[in-house]
Amino acid sequence: MNPSSINSLLSFLVLLFVATEAGFLLHKQDILVYNDLQAGTDLTLHCKSGDDDLGIHVLTYQGNPFEFKFRPHFFAVTLFYCSMEWNGVTHWFDIYDFNRDYEKCKRCLWNIKATGPCMLNYSTNKYDICYPWQTTA
Repeated sequence: MNPSSINSLLSFLVLLFVATEAGFLLHKQDILVYNDLQAGTDLTLHCKSGDDDLGIHVLTYQGNPFEFKFRPHFFAVTLFYCSMEWNGVTHWFDIYDFNRDYEKCKRCLWNIKATGPCMLNYSTNKYDICYPWQTTA
């Protein structure tokens, strides 16, 4: 291999490493999910990404939240989705979608309501960024 090819290969490898590991350039995300269904109703939550299964958690009404932290992927493809079950009914929602949420919050707070999840709007200090349930996982 000639020196030019070696330099090109090394440059490519360095660029590839930086692109895949440069998550340190993106701020860390903190996600908190609260049960705001109704008194006496527990919320069973199971969140996953393409790489991580965060396990099953049961949240009591207005009790402690489920919280997880991560650093988004450099290529803006990070997605965490959750199944949410109460009273024998299951719903789905993408609790973190990089394209939707990265600019809205570093600490994303969600209230889960029967009608759908609502995110805290830091401009109004209210949970008024609400979404309908998704029809598929």
